[in-house]
Amino acid sequence: MLTSKQRAYLRGLAAHEDTIVHIGKGGITDNIIIQMQDALKARELVKGRVLEASLLTAREACDALCEACRAEGVQVIGSKFVLYKRNEEKPKIELPKTKKK
Repeated sequence: MLTSKQRAYLRGLAAHEDTIVHIGKGGITDNIIIQMQDALKARELVKGRVLEASLLTAREACDALCEACRAEGVQVIGSKFVLYKRNEEKPKIELPKTKKK
């Protein structure tokens, strides 16, 4: 689970990312899931968008992709959403450390 501080850090990074996954009227297909998994492995932080023709909301798409890809939802704003999944072999993003109690 991400802390609010880590989530805020990732939101800042996501602001400069391009939207690379688009979900249309076909919804979330196997190809979309594969595309998202590949993008998460390569980048760790991926921005997606739900097109107007889609029957899903951005929140529904984000939740479904999080489950399918075992990723964390960072944010959902309007029709856009951001997912994060750490690459265990070659991590690219260094998250702020969590404070131990």
